Amino acid sequence: MKRFICTMALLCTTIGICQLPAQPKARKAKQETKESGTTLSVRAQTQYTGQLTMPEEVLWKREIYRTLDLKQEKNSALYYPVEPIGDRMNLFTLIFKLLAEGKIPAYEYHLDGTEVLTTESKVKFKDVLDRFHIYNQAKKGTGKDTIYIVDNSDIPSNEVLSYFIKEVWYFDQRSSTYNSKVAAICPVLHRSGDFSMDITKYPMFWLNYNDLSPYLTRMNVMTSNLNNTSSITMDDYFTTRQYKGDIYKTTNMLNQTLAQYCPTDSALVKEQKRIEGQLKAFEEHLWTSPADTISAKESDKKKKSEATEKTSVRTSRRKTSSTTVSSPKVKKEKSTSTAPKASVRRQRR
Repeated sequence: MKRFICTMALLCTTIGICQLPAQPKARKAKQETKESGTTLSVRAQTQYTGQLTMPEEVLWKREIYRTLDLKQEKNSALYYPVEPIGDRMNLFTLIFKLLAEGKIPAYEYHLDGTEVLTTESKVKFKDVLDRFHIYNQAKKGTGKDTIYIVDNSDIPSNEVLSYFIKEVWYFDQRSSTYNSKVAAICPVLHRSGDFSMDITKYPMFWLNYNDLSPYLTRMNVMTSNLNNTSSITMDDYFTTRQYKGDIYKTTNMLNQTLAQYCPTDSALVKEQKRIEGQLKAFEEHLWTSPADTISAKESDKKKKSEATEKTSVRTSRRKTSSTTVSSPKVKKEKSTSTAPKASVRRQRR
């Protein structure tokens, strides 16, 4: 009896499995692409974030815009390799592939250089290809969307020779920490005209660094010519500020760049140094009381006055020693007369 019941149960299970409907091809293809890891889930994005999240309400913050020249050695990690070598690729090649696959959005670069990371400012990948004359092949996808295929040799990564980045320096009152983070990044294309050899810079688009950060944590970069080991990730490279960039703008109420109110190159360099000094001075004044700063200034003034007094005494001594003239020794003149001297006895006579 038990054997009969087991046989009937096995038969019913087999019939039920055979009567199940087949999985649709579209759903199966969607599931395969989802499992292949082409896109990062929300959990993966929060897991791979490298920078600290800035709270919405902070007591103090300063927004700085820099330009990164990839010809400098500290920034060359973003340029090498020009064309992909296996899994290794430079920053713009990674950005271009992510845009082509629709994994990250790009935003319009406005004429004033300010980024607007809103839905209305998003740009399509097709517009980027047409605007910068990038060769591509259009193919129809599974749905109504069109897929644009660009070969690695046609990606203009060799022409992207600089980047604009936006830094945010802030003081977090909750943790009493002074931090900075990269908020946005913009690749800049360097091209010469058809009838001219002059290089023209074309800012391409803005990217929200938070959208790009999860993918940068999975890519290692080489940061030294002496050590060719890719020891850190590209996100660590930005988080630890291993790049070198010159300030060209700060967020101000007149929305002016440094070049607009600095008439000469020397004034521009002086203004850049002044802003860098302000960032360092703010951090130093956070952890010292006003009395300490006043006493430190007084001690510095005292040391300077003592040093000036010592130098003045030394110079006065040198002057006096140089002005005093040694009196010449007077030599007794010898008598030149050749007449014989008379003795005392003869003189008396």
